[in-house]
Amino acid sequence: MQRPPPEDFSLKETRPHLGGGKVSGDKLTSTYDLVEQMQYLYVRVVKAKELPGKDMTGSCDPYVEVKLGNYKGTTRHFEKKSNPEWNQVFAFSKDRIQASFLEATVKDKDVVKDDLIGRVVFDLNEVPKRVPPDSPLAPQWYRLEDRKGDKVKGELMLAVWFGTQADEAFPEAWHSDAATVSGTDALANIRSKVYLSPKLWYLRVNVIEAQDLIPSDKQRYPEVYVKAIVGNQALRTRVSQSRTLNPMWNEDLMFVAAEPFEEPLILSVEDRVAPNKDEVLGRCAIPLQYLDRRFDHKPVNSRWYNLEKHIMVDGEKKETKFASRIHMRICLEGGYHVLDESTHYSSDLRPTAKQLWKPNIGVLELGILNATGLMPMKTKDGRGTTDAYCVAKYGQKWIRTRTIIDSFTPRWNEQYTWEVFDPCTVVTVGVFDNCHLHGGEKNGGAKDSRIGKVRIRLSTLETDRVYTHSYPLLVLHPNGVKKMGEIHLAVRFTCSSLLNMMYMYSLPLLPKMHYIHPLTVSQLDNLRHQATQIVSMRLTRAEPPLRKEVVEYMLDVGSHMWSMRRSKANFFRIMGVLSGLIAVGKWFEQICNWKNPITTVLIHLLFIILVLYPELILPTIFLYLFLIGVWYYRWRPRHPPHMDTRLSHADSAHPDELDEEFDTFPTSRPSDIVRMRYDRLRSIAGRIQTVVGDLATQGERLQSLLSWRDPRATALFVLFCLIAAVILYVTPFQVVALCIGIYVLRHPRFRYKLPSVPLNFFRRLPARTDCML
Repeated sequence: MQRPPPEDFSLKETRPHLGGGKVSGDKLTSTYDLVEQMQYLYVRVVKAKELPGKDMTGSCDPYVEVKLGNYKGTTRHFEKKSNPEWNQVFAFSKDRIQASFLEATVKDKDVVKDDLIGRVVFDLNEVPKRVPPDSPLAPQWYRLEDRKGDKVKGELMLAVWFGTQADEAFPEAWHSDAATVSGTDALANIRSKVYLSPKLWYLRVNVIEAQDLIPSDKQRYPEVYVKAIVGNQALRTRVSQSRTLNPMWNEDLMFVAAEPFEEPLILSVEDRVAPNKDEVLGRCAIPLQYLDRRFDHKPVNSRWYNLEKHIMVDGEKKETKFASRIHMRICLEGGYHVLDESTHYSSDLRPTAKQLWKPNIGVLELGILNATGLMPMKTKDGRGTTDAYCVAKYGQKWIRTRTIIDSFTPRWNEQYTWEVFDPCTVVTVGVFDNCHLHGGEKNGGAKDSRIGKVRIRLSTLETDRVYTHSYPLLVLHPNGVKKMGEIHLAVRFTCSSLLNMMYMYSLPLLPKMHYIHPLTVSQLDNLRHQATQIVSMRLTRAEPPLRKEVVEYMLDVGSHMWSMRRSKANFFRIMGVLSGLIAVGKWFEQICNWKNPITTVLIHLLFIILVLYPELILPTIFLYLFLIGVWYYRWRPRHPPHMDTRLSHADSAHPDELDEEFDTFPTSRPSDIVRMRYDRLRSIAGRIQTVVGDLATQGERLQSLLSWRDPRATALFVLFCLIAAVILYVTPFQVVALCIGIYVLRHPRFRYKLPSVPLNFFRRLPARTDCML
């Protein structure tokens, strides 16, 4: 039995105060019932009018400063405008409010010192409370006052109210928590956002043939192939076997394309005139948006495309159109699911074409509450700090929470919802440190650091139950596994139809095109790599960007690379699966050796009953499995699965193995270390080679029973088969089964320690090892 994981790395069930409770008759919003309520003071600064001029020219450059105690937020300023419009929202956390008055001051931007135009003061005890789904509070005009409280020229339109994070103004508001962050780009980088992955298609290019090619050297047989390029992806056919001017290929090339289609498909027919020299015989560019879209296995119509060629005339490129053309069948495949994440952690299995989607079976709700015990990820002003945010991915929808500045115990309390189309999918939540707030763009392109991630498989959750747990954030470093903190999540999977969900378990995991026209393993690996690159590139171009390092960590890019630790973990996983069979084998051996005579006698009786009444065999097996399942129901898992350091062999990995796992590809380590690792791999491969060789030997011995490779052995076996056929024909099957069973279960007094006759015979059979060099 495995030891339990260390307390530090375990999952902890929690009981947070979700939804905030019904306090003083407030209406609770059902959209935010999986997080703790956070109270905020909201100030919406809309516009001002009739502001007096303050400088020499009689104009003003106004902006508004919203001040609450030590917290101060400012709007952008306008040049020479007396009726400016800002429409900006400020949010002050109620937990940190120490003042009793809110002050909104209109100022004139000046080089030396900003001049006061006027201000409006609010008593916080008079501020109204708003709870969605109430309509937004209408802003009002307020007459400006000077510092003495006298009315001055100019008016300011404001709305001030108390609300929660469920307020529509929350995502776009300036937060007092982020008061140290300045600059429009930095502020955009800390706000919560929802992103959508681009719609991905498989592009199938079936290159059939070309006609009337014109090579420059007409004296030789051309070695022609076709090269196809889409964006950063380039593939080529093999060299045509028919070395003529009308070559044939009939070969498929597969690409990944994303909407909107920005890059055309560029095809070039090339002739290999020398080992490192290729001549372009013609090319064509095909826009992807006009291609046929295929939703099933029916072939699309093929087309002939004209090839164009450029020649140099007086140092200039001139296009010559000639009779060469290429025959192809090109289509966008809508019946496949484009795999952009590891198949083990897929969050979406739907085909590309929306017409083929089945109705959703439920809703996934995720409440990202808080994190505790985060490690300092960077140094600022001589002390450790962390600016943490979360990213969650399920299906095509990515969410990013706001960044909590300089906190090791950030509280997000943000809730998100996804439609669920398949219960056998995984939601991934990652925590990152934002390195782009304090000039991070300038200091050598800093990357957002990973703090850890959590995966939750929906099929392991009970429907309509709220799971509130604190998950350990574990990250593998070159010096070992490290706990970076804990993240507190609330998860609920709501099923709209239990019957539909049960029916899903009978359907194929992937769309039917994956089984009717399957792609090869190497094709899938290459296409997955291209898909992750496209998704990463598109999300990086969003505003604010979801950065490449974040997307790749969430999609587990690089998880296919060699790792001694992961190989050991997988080996012991296989042993864990086989341990049940090994335990049954040991138990049966004890039965045969009469270790417990009462159990052995009962097994004898059961065996005799099953032989005499064979119709009871299958019902007995299924009844036994049913009883085991009912028995284990008492100990069913009550918590979602989480990262297991023991299962991953992360806590016992040797430092050199971890260093090898974190090595680049190709390697960047010194030659002596690479040589040592190569020798280690050779020794492991040698053991695997021996095991595979032994398996091949046993298989060849089975084949040699009837191959007459050993004429005496085959003659003995054939004679035995004849005698066995006659005996089994004249003897009832139940008698034969009874005799074999009693022989196998015989008492140790009638056993010998030497191997049995059939085993001796089998081990003497020849194998093809004699023919091996």
